[in-house]
Amino acid sequence: MPTSIVAIANQKGGVGKTTTAVNLSACLALRGKRVLLVDLDAQANATSGLGLEKTEGGSVYRPLLGEGTITERIRTTSIERLSLVPSEFDLCGAEIELARTEDYLNGLKRALTPVKDSGEFDLIIIDCAPSLGILTLNAFAVADHLIVPLQCEYFALEGIAMVTRILQQVREGGLNPNLQLLGVVMTMFDGRTKLANNVVAEVRTHFGERMFETLIPRTTRLAEAPSHGQPIITYDPYSAGAAAYEVLAGEVAARLGL
Repeated sequence: MPTSIVAIANQKGGVGKTTTAVNLSACLALRGKRVLLVDLDAQANATSGLGLEKTEGGSVYRPLLGEGTITERIRTTSIERLSLVPSEFDLCGAEIELARTEDYLNGLKRALTPVKDSGEFDLIIIDCAPSLGILTLNAFAVADHLIVPLQCEYFALEGIAMVTRILQQVREGGLNPNLQLLGVVMTMFDGRTKLANNVVAEVRTHFGERMFETLIPRTTRLAEAPSHGQPIITYDPYSAGAAAYEVLAGEVAARLGL
């Protein structure tokens, strides 16, 4: 079965995007899938969340510009079958340098295609920056599927129209006509509040079956795990957060036919 590429993106920060990228990757790896997580955010939170250090020259920065390969930047993690292409602060400059190149929206596609074609991984997950800049559009250009984390708060509803519009533009503008919305995942859910339940109901009305059934809870343990350089599934495997991401991994695997 060909390798699938999934971008996890939301232009708004603080919605649990990197938390979802790290924990979904770890849970899928523990289900026996060979997963490569690409940290495309200069903040490098996915890198530190898996206990790895940012290293100069270790990110996709140079391969984006046609210098070197992504393959030589792949690193193993403490989770069996989960590999990582780390980020670094210099990735901030990639937006500017890429903008000066021809066909600047397909740099990541050119760099990732050999990894995809190698068949070494079942799934490549890209953790995008919280913006709709050049790097995120590069991720959209190469991805087969998009997962959008939405926080269970009022402002999440404002993001719905933006997600739909960008997806439509990417398809109709010819950047990636085949990009599909794999699903919307609701994060930081607190079932005790009326607002959270109302937001979930509203998003479900809008996206229907494209919204994942799994609701990711707002928990202290989930927030603590990155500071220990571990995904929740190893930091506290019996927590509500770990259970939620395990179930989400099952939903994602089913939708991808893994």
